[in-house]
Amino acid sequence: MISDNFDYGRFFELSPDPLCIAGFDGYFKKINPAVSKLLGYTMEELYARPIDSFVHPDDRSLTSQVREELKKAKPLNHFENRYVTKSGEIIWLSWTSLPVDSDRLVFAIAKDVTHKIRLEEERNLLLANLTKLNQELKQLNYTTSHDLRSPVNNLLSLFKLIDVSKIADQKTIQLINFLKQTGNKLTQTLDNYVDLLTEKHSLNATVEEVDLNDSLNKVLASISSLIKTSKASIHTDFSKTGSIKFNKAYMESVFLNLITNAIKYARPDSLPEISICSEKGDGVSHLIISDNGQGFDLEKVEGRVFGLHQKFHDYSDSKGVGLYLVHTHITSFGGKVNLESKLNEGSKFILSFPD
Repeated sequence: MISDNFDYGRFFELSPDPLCIAGFDGYFKKINPAVSKLLGYTMEELYARPIDSFVHPDDRSLTSQVREELKKAKPLNHFENRYVTKSGEIIWLSWTSLPVDSDRLVFAIAKDVTHKIRLEEERNLLLANLTKLNQELKQLNYTTSHDLRSPVNNLLSLFKLIDVSKIADQKTIQLINFLKQTGNKLTQTLDNYVDLLTEKHSLNATVEEVDLNDSLNKVLASISSLIKTSKASIHTDFSKTGSIKFNKAYMESVFLNLITNAIKYARPDSLPEISICSEKGDGVSHLIISDNGQGFDLEKVEGRVFGLHQKFHDYSDSKGVGLYLVHTHITSFGGKVNLESKLNEGSKFILSFPD
Protein backbone atom coordinates (compact mmCIF):
# COMPACT_ATOMS: atom_id res chain seq x y z
CA MET A 1 0.00 0.00 0.00
CA ILE A 2 1.42 3.39 -1.01
CA SER A 3 1.18 6.11 1.62
CA ASP A 4 -1.21 9.01 0.97
CA ASN A 5 1.79 11.26 1.51
CA PHE A 6 3.73 9.69 -1.37
CA ASP A 7 5.22 12.32 -3.65
CA TYR A 8 3.88 11.38 -7.08
CA GLY A 9 5.86 14.23 -8.58
CA ARG A 10 9.04 12.22 -7.98
CA PHE A 11 7.72 9.49 -10.27
CA PHE A 12 7.16 12.13 -12.97
CA GLU A 13 10.62 13.62 -12.51
CA LEU A 14 12.56 10.34 -12.25
CA SER A 15 10.91 8.49 -15.16
CA PRO A 16 13.51 7.57 -17.83
CA ASP A 17 10.83 7.93 -20.53
CA PRO A 18 9.72 11.36 -21.73
CA LEU A 19 6.50 12.43 -19.95
CA CYS A 20 4.64 15.57 -20.77
CA ILE A 21 1.43 17.51 -20.29
CA ALA A 22 0.53 19.57 -23.31
CA GLY A 23 -2.19 22.15 -23.79
CA PHE A 24 -4.73 22.19 -26.56
CA ASP A 25 -2.94 25.37 -27.66
CA GLY A 26 0.06 23.28 -28.82
CA TYR A 27 2.53 24.17 -26.05
CA PHE A 28 4.14 22.05 -23.35
CA LYS A 29 2.67 22.81 -19.93
CA LYS A 30 4.79 20.39 -17.93
CA ILE A 31 7.61 18.09 -18.97
CA ASN A 32 10.03 15.85 -17.12
CA PRO A 33 13.84 16.06 -17.44
CA ALA A 34 13.87 13.08 -19.84
CA VAL A 35 12.28 15.29 -22.53
CA SER A 36 15.02 17.88 -22.18
CA LYS A 37 17.73 15.22 -22.15
CA LEU A 38 16.38 13.51 -25.26
CA LEU A 39 15.84 16.63 -27.37
CA GLY A 40 18.87 18.57 -26.09
CA TYR A 41 16.92 21.76 -25.34
CA THR A 42 16.64 23.42 -21.94
CA MET A 43 13.31 23.26 -20.14
CA GLU A 44 12.85 26.97 -20.79
CA GLU A 45 13.37 26.55 -24.52
CA LEU A 46 10.89 23.69 -24.65
CA TYR A 47 8.23 25.67 -22.81
CA ALA A 48 8.77 28.81 -24.89
CA ARG A 49 8.17 27.35 -28.37
CA PRO A 50 5.21 25.51 -29.96
CA ILE A 51 5.57 21.76 -29.90
CA ASP A 52 5.35 21.66 -33.71
CA SER A 53 8.62 23.59 -33.95
CA PHE A 54 10.45 20.55 -32.58
CA VAL A 55 8.67 18.11 -34.91
CA HIS A 56 10.36 17.14 -38.17
CA PRO A 57 8.96 19.37 -40.96
CA ASP A 58 7.73 16.36 -42.97
CA ASP A 59 5.71 15.08 -40.00
CA ARG A 60 4.09 18.36 -38.87
CA SER A 61 0.98 18.05 -41.01
CA LEU A 62 0.18 14.52 -39.81
CA THR A 63 1.01 15.45 -36.20
CA SER A 64 -1.42 18.41 -36.37
CA GLN A 65 -4.17 16.12 -37.69
CA VAL A 66 -3.59 13.69 -34.82
CA ARG A 67 -3.63 16.54 -32.31
CA GLU A 68 -7.03 17.65 -33.61
CA GLU A 69 -8.35 14.14 -33.07
CA LEU A 70 -7.06 14.25 -29.50
CA LYS A 71 -9.06 17.42 -28.89
CA LYS A 72 -12.15 15.34 -29.75
CA ALA A 73 -11.43 13.16 -26.68
CA LYS A 74 -9.97 10.30 -28.76
CA PRO A 75 -7.05 8.60 -26.96
CA LEU A 76 -3.94 7.91 -29.03
CA ASN A 77 -1.84 4.73 -28.89
CA HIS A 78 1.61 4.15 -30.45
CA PHE A 79 1.63 7.12 -32.81
CA GLU A 80 5.12 7.48 -34.28
CA ASN A 81 6.63 10.70 -35.57
CA ARG A 82 10.04 12.31 -35.92
CA TYR A 83 11.56 15.05 -33.79
CA VAL A 84 14.69 17.08 -34.49
CA THR A 85 17.08 17.54 -31.58
CA LYS A 86 18.97 20.75 -30.91
CA SER A 87 22.08 19.20 -32.49
CA GLY A 88 20.10 18.39 -35.65
CA GLU A 89 19.75 14.65 -35.05
CA ILE A 90 16.48 13.04 -36.14
CA ILE A 91 14.83 10.76 -33.60
CA TRP A 92 11.65 8.69 -33.73
CA LEU A 93 9.17 8.79 -30.83
CA SER A 94 6.18 6.54 -30.22
CA TRP A 95 3.43 8.39 -28.31
CA THR A 96 0.61 7.19 -26.11
CA SER A 97 -1.65 10.12 -25.23
CA LEU A 98 -4.83 10.71 -23.25
CA PRO A 99 -6.82 13.95 -23.59
CA VAL A 100 -8.69 15.59 -20.69
CA ASP A 101 -11.23 17.82 -22.36
CA SER A 102 -12.35 19.58 -19.19
CA ASP A 103 -8.82 20.87 -18.55
CA ARG A 104 -7.97 21.21 -22.25
CA LEU A 105 -4.83 19.18 -21.60
CA VAL A 106 -3.17 16.11 -23.09
CA PHE A 107 -1.21 13.70 -20.89
CA ALA A 108 1.39 11.78 -22.91
CA ILE A 109 4.29 9.37 -22.60
CA ALA A 110 6.84 8.76 -25.34
CA LYS A 111 9.21 5.92 -26.19
CA ASP A 112 12.38 6.47 -28.16
CA VAL A 113 12.05 3.96 -31.00
CA THR A 114 14.82 5.36 -33.20
CA HIS A 115 16.88 2.19 -32.93
CA LYS A 116 13.92 0.02 -33.94
CA ILE A 117 13.07 2.23 -36.92
CA ARG A 118 16.67 2.22 -38.12
CA LEU A 119 16.86 -1.55 -37.83
CA GLU A 120 13.67 -1.82 -39.88
CA GLU A 121 15.10 0.53 -42.51
CA GLU A 122 18.32 -1.50 -42.67
CA ARG A 123 16.30 -4.70 -42.89
CA ASN A 124 14.14 -3.33 -45.72
CA LEU A 125 17.25 -2.14 -47.56
CA LEU A 126 18.86 -5.55 -47.10
CA LEU A 127 15.72 -7.30 -48.34
CA ALA A 128 15.60 -5.02 -51.36
CA ASN A 129 19.25 -5.75 -52.15
CA LEU A 130 18.72 -9.48 -51.62
CA THR A 131 15.69 -9.43 -53.90
CA LYS A 132 17.68 -7.68 -56.60
CA LEU A 133 20.61 -10.08 -56.16
CA ASN A 134 18.24 -13.05 -56.26
CA GLN A 135 16.73 -11.83 -59.52
CA GLU A 136 20.19 -11.31 -61.00
CA LEU A 137 21.27 -14.79 -59.91
CA LYS A 138 18.12 -16.30 -61.40
CA GLN A 139 18.77 -14.54 -64.67
CA LEU A 140 22.42 -15.61 -64.65
CA ASN A 141 21.42 -19.18 -63.85
CA TYR A 142 18.81 -19.19 -66.61
CA THR A 143 21.19 -17.69 -69.17
CA THR A 144 24.01 -20.06 -68.26
CA SER A 145 21.79 -23.14 -68.32
CA HIS A 146 20.20 -22.06 -71.58
CA ASP A 147 23.38 -21.08 -73.39
CA LEU A 148 25.32 -24.17 -72.35
CA ARG A 149 22.85 -26.42 -74.14
CA SER A 150 24.09 -25.38 -77.59
CA PRO A 151 27.74 -26.49 -77.20
CA VAL A 152 26.62 -29.66 -75.42
CA ASN A 153 24.23 -30.48 -78.28
CA ASN A 154 27.02 -29.79 -80.76
CA LEU A 155 29.27 -32.20 -78.88
CA LEU A 156 26.59 -34.89 -78.99
CA SER A 157 26.19 -34.31 -82.73
CA LEU A 158 29.90 -34.99 -83.17
CA PHE A 159 29.55 -38.32 -81.38
CA LYS A 160 26.78 -39.28 -83.80
CA LEU A 161 29.24 -38.84 -86.68
CA ILE A 162 31.58 -41.44 -85.22
CA ASP A 163 31.12 -44.84 -86.81
CA VAL A 164 31.91 -47.19 -83.94
CA SER A 165 31.66 -50.20 -86.31
CA LYS A 166 35.05 -49.19 -87.72
CA ILE A 167 36.68 -49.12 -84.27
CA ALA A 168 38.25 -52.39 -83.15
CA ASP A 169 39.34 -51.39 -79.68
CA GLN A 170 36.53 -52.22 -77.23
CA LYS A 171 37.83 -49.82 -74.58
CA THR A 172 37.61 -46.95 -77.06
CA ILE A 173 34.04 -47.91 -77.95
CA GLN A 174 33.18 -48.13 -74.27
CA LEU A 175 34.68 -44.68 -73.67
CA ILE A 176 32.73 -43.14 -76.57
CA ASN A 177 29.48 -44.66 -75.31
CA PHE A 178 30.21 -43.37 -71.83
CA LEU A 179 30.84 -39.85 -73.16
CA LYS A 180 27.56 -40.01 -75.07
CA GLN A 181 25.73 -41.06 -71.92
CA THR A 182 27.33 -38.28 -69.91
CA GLY A 183 26.49 -35.69 -72.59
CA ASN A 184 22.87 -36.80 -72.69
CA LYS A 185 22.65 -36.57 -68.92
CA LEU A 186 24.13 -33.06 -68.99
CA THR A 187 21.59 -31.98 -71.61
CA GLN A 188 18.76 -33.40 -69.50
CA THR A 189 20.06 -31.64 -66.40
CA LEU A 190 20.30 -28.29 -68.20
CA ASP A 191 16.79 -28.73 -69.59
CA ASN A 192 15.47 -29.46 -66.09
CA TYR A 193 17.08 -26.30 -64.72
CA VAL A 194 15.65 -24.15 -67.50
CA ASP A 195 12.19 -25.65 -66.97
CA LEU A 196 12.46 -25.05 -63.23
CA LEU A 197 13.54 -21.43 -63.64
CA THR A 198 10.78 -20.64 -66.11
CA GLU A 199 7.97 -22.05 -64.01
CA LYS A 200 5.40 -19.33 -63.33
CA HIS A 201 3.73 -20.83 -60.30
CA SER A 202 4.86 -20.20 -56.73
CA LEU A 203 7.64 -21.99 -54.91
CA ASN A 204 5.12 -23.78 -52.70
CA ALA A 205 3.56 -25.31 -55.81
CA THR A 206 6.87 -26.91 -56.75
CA VAL A 207 7.13 -28.91 -53.52
CA GLU A 208 6.74 -32.60 -54.22
CA GLU A 209 7.48 -35.99 -52.70
CA VAL A 210 11.09 -36.64 -53.68
CA ASP A 211 12.34 -40.23 -53.75
CA LEU A 212 15.82 -40.07 -52.21
CA ASN A 213 17.11 -43.23 -53.87
CA ASP A 214 15.91 -42.11 -57.27
CA SER A 215 17.46 -38.63 -56.98
CA LEU A 216 20.74 -39.99 -55.64
CA ASN A 217 21.03 -42.65 -58.32
CA LYS A 218 20.58 -40.03 -61.07
CA VAL A 219 23.41 -37.99 -59.60
CA LEU A 220 25.68 -41.00 -59.09
CA ALA A 221 25.13 -42.01 -62.72
CA SER A 222 26.09 -38.55 -63.93
CA ILE A 223 29.37 -38.57 -61.96
CA SER A 224 30.17 -42.28 -62.14
CA SER A 225 33.53 -41.60 -63.81
CA LEU A 226 34.55 -39.19 -61.03
CA ILE A 227 33.54 -41.72 -58.37
CA LYS A 228 35.48 -44.47 -60.11
CA THR A 229 38.69 -42.52 -60.64
CA SER A 230 38.67 -41.14 -57.09
CA LYS A 231 37.92 -44.60 -55.66
CA ALA A 232 35.29 -43.02 -53.46
CA SER A 233 32.99 -45.26 -51.43
CA ILE A 234 29.42 -44.12 -50.81
CA HIS A 235 27.22 -45.70 -48.13
CA THR A 236 23.49 -44.97 -48.00
CA ASP A 237 20.68 -45.74 -45.57
CA PHE A 238 17.21 -44.43 -46.36
CA SER A 239 15.42 -47.02 -44.22
CA LYS A 240 13.98 -44.44 -41.80
CA THR A 241 12.44 -42.35 -44.55
CA GLY A 242 12.74 -42.95 -48.26
CA SER A 243 11.24 -39.69 -49.42
CA ILE A 244 11.23 -36.01 -48.48
CA LYS A 245 8.90 -33.16 -49.41
CA PHE A 246 11.16 -30.94 -51.45
CA ASN A 247 11.95 -30.29 -55.11
CA LYS A 248 13.51 -32.92 -57.39
CA ALA A 249 15.85 -30.61 -59.28
CA TYR A 250 17.03 -28.96 -56.07
CA MET A 251 17.55 -32.32 -54.38
CA GLU A 252 19.74 -33.50 -57.24
CA SER A 253 21.71 -30.24 -56.99
CA VAL A 254 22.19 -30.77 -53.24
CA PHE A 255 23.44 -34.34 -53.73
CA LEU A 256 25.67 -33.30 -56.63
CA ASN A 257 27.35 -30.41 -54.80
CA LEU A 258 27.93 -32.19 -51.48
CA ILE A 259 29.18 -35.43 -53.03
CA THR A 260 31.52 -33.76 -55.54
CA ASN A 261 32.81 -31.46 -52.77
CA ALA A 262 33.50 -34.48 -50.56
CA ILE A 263 35.53 -36.03 -53.39
CA LYS A 264 37.28 -32.83 -54.43
CA TYR A 265 38.32 -31.95 -50.88
CA ALA A 266 39.30 -35.43 -49.73
CA ARG A 267 42.38 -35.75 -47.55
CA PRO A 268 45.52 -36.70 -49.53
CA ASP A 269 46.24 -39.59 -47.16
CA SER A 270 42.85 -41.36 -47.45
CA LEU A 271 40.26 -42.34 -50.02
CA PRO A 272 36.93 -40.48 -49.92
CA GLU A 273 34.24 -42.10 -47.80
CA ILE A 274 30.77 -40.59 -47.95
CA SER A 275 27.80 -41.54 -45.80
CA ILE A 276 24.24 -40.51 -46.69
CA CYS A 277 21.30 -41.34 -44.46
CA SER A 278 17.84 -40.04 -43.61
CA GLU A 279 15.93 -39.60 -40.37
CA LYS A 280 12.42 -38.49 -39.43
CA GLY A 281 10.83 -37.16 -36.26
CA ASP A 282 8.80 -34.33 -34.70
CA GLY A 283 7.42 -33.21 -38.04
CA VAL A 284 10.86 -32.76 -39.59
CA SER A 285 12.80 -34.96 -42.02
CA HIS A 286 16.59 -34.93 -41.93
CA LEU A 287 19.10 -35.80 -44.60
CA ILE A 288 22.60 -36.32 -43.19
CA ILE A 289 25.60 -36.30 -45.52
CA SER A 290 29.02 -36.80 -43.96
CA ASP A 291 32.53 -37.38 -45.27
CA ASN A 292 36.08 -37.98 -44.06
CA GLY A 293 37.60 -35.09 -45.99
CA GLN A 294 39.59 -32.00 -45.10
CA GLY A 295 36.77 -30.43 -43.11
CA PHE A 296 36.56 -26.86 -41.80
CA ASP A 297 37.94 -24.90 -38.90
CA LEU A 298 34.53 -23.57 -37.87
CA GLU A 299 35.99 -21.03 -35.45
CA LYS A 300 37.61 -19.30 -38.42
CA VAL A 301 35.02 -19.79 -41.15
CA GLU A 302 31.64 -20.18 -39.43
CA GLY A 303 29.22 -17.61 -40.76
CA ARG A 304 30.97 -17.60 -44.15
CA VAL A 305 30.71 -21.28 -45.13
CA PHE A 306 27.49 -20.82 -47.11
CA GLY A 307 28.29 -17.39 -48.52
CA LEU A 308 28.53 -16.75 -52.24
CA HIS A 309 32.10 -16.94 -53.64
CA GLN A 310 33.52 -17.99 -50.25
CA LYS A 311 36.53 -20.25 -50.84
CA PHE A 312 38.51 -22.08 -48.15
CA HIS A 313 40.95 -24.12 -50.24
CA ASP A 314 43.52 -23.21 -52.87
CA TYR A 315 41.95 -25.10 -55.77
CA SER A 316 41.90 -23.43 -59.17
CA ASP A 317 38.43 -24.81 -59.98
CA SER A 318 36.94 -23.78 -56.64
CA LYS A 319 34.34 -21.06 -57.25
CA GLY A 320 32.66 -20.81 -53.85
CA VAL A 321 29.20 -21.49 -55.30
CA GLY A 322 28.34 -25.11 -54.36
CA LEU A 323 27.63 -24.68 -50.66
CA TYR A 324 25.87 -21.39 -51.36
CA LEU A 325 23.49 -23.23 -53.70
CA VAL A 326 22.92 -26.01 -51.15
CA HIS A 327 22.03 -23.49 -48.46
CA THR A 328 19.83 -21.44 -50.81
CA HIS A 329 17.95 -24.50 -52.08
CA ILE A 330 17.19 -25.78 -48.58
CA THR A 331 16.29 -22.47 -46.92
CA SER A 332 14.12 -21.29 -49.83
CA PHE A 333 11.67 -24.06 -48.88
CA GLY A 334 11.76 -23.31 -45.15
CA GLY A 335 14.47 -25.83 -44.29
CA LYS A 336 17.70 -25.49 -42.33
CA VAL A 337 21.32 -26.46 -42.88
CA ASN A 338 23.63 -27.27 -39.97
CA LEU A 339 27.30 -28.11 -40.29
CA GLU A 340 29.47 -30.10 -37.88
CA SER A 341 33.13 -30.22 -38.84
CA LYS A 342 36.72 -30.22 -37.65
CA LEU A 343 39.82 -29.56 -39.68
CA ASN A 344 41.13 -32.81 -41.24
CA GLU A 345 38.34 -34.79 -39.55
CA GLY A 346 35.62 -34.50 -42.17
CA SER A 347 32.27 -32.73 -42.30
CA LYS A 348 28.68 -33.59 -41.48
CA PHE A 349 25.89 -31.64 -43.16
CA ILE A 350 22.51 -32.00 -41.45
CA LEU A 351 19.73 -30.86 -43.78
CA SER A 352 16.30 -30.38 -42.18
CA PHE A 353 13.06 -30.34 -44.18
CA PRO A 354 9.68 -29.46 -42.62
CA ASP A 355 7.02 -32.09 -43.38
